[in-house]
Amino acid sequence: MRRFTQGFYGYAVALLVCVAGAGLFLLITPQSREEHIPRLEYSITVANFGHAVPYGVWAPRQDPAGWVPNSNRIAKGEGGAQVLYLGYATAKRQHAMFAQSDERPAAGFANRMANSDKATGTRQVGGVAWEQRFREDKNQRSLVRVTPEVTLVITGTADWPELAELAAQLQQRPKG
Repeated sequence: MRRFTQGFYGYAVALLVCVAGAGLFLLITPQSREEHIPRLEYSITVANFGHAVPYGVWAPRQDPAGWVPNSNRIAKGEGGAQVLYLGYATAKRQHAMFAQSDERPAAGFANRMANSDKATGTRQVGGVAWEQRFREDKNQRSLVRVTPEVTLVITGTADWPELAELAAQLQQRPKG
């Protein structure tokens, strides 16, 4: 018995037992090979935001097909303005975020969300012009729309058609 607890052979046997135990554990532990993105419902956050702001809140009528809403929050912006954030994993598994705020000046909010102050063009979505911005070093695309009441920004690593797909789903809900 003593020869298995001392020297090189004892070390080798102990290592073999540990490796076999770890292998057995991995063999019998259930493993999922499917992607799991947690879905986070945002309707209550949107409703709460609607109670906190003096305008009709913008929100998607429905989520684009294959998109997973995975984050949402309300935060304070510059000057105490309320900001609503809705985050998504897109159908192509890129990131997209919708943000809105009545922060003034509107350009400051849009520039921070887009990480850029330079327009690269416009994109028509549902008959409405959205300003396009692109930040190459972050692979970040943004659609910006400024209305008299609120600034809307859709941004992320998603491609332009996916961002436009989310923009097409947005509608303003009546205040109240």
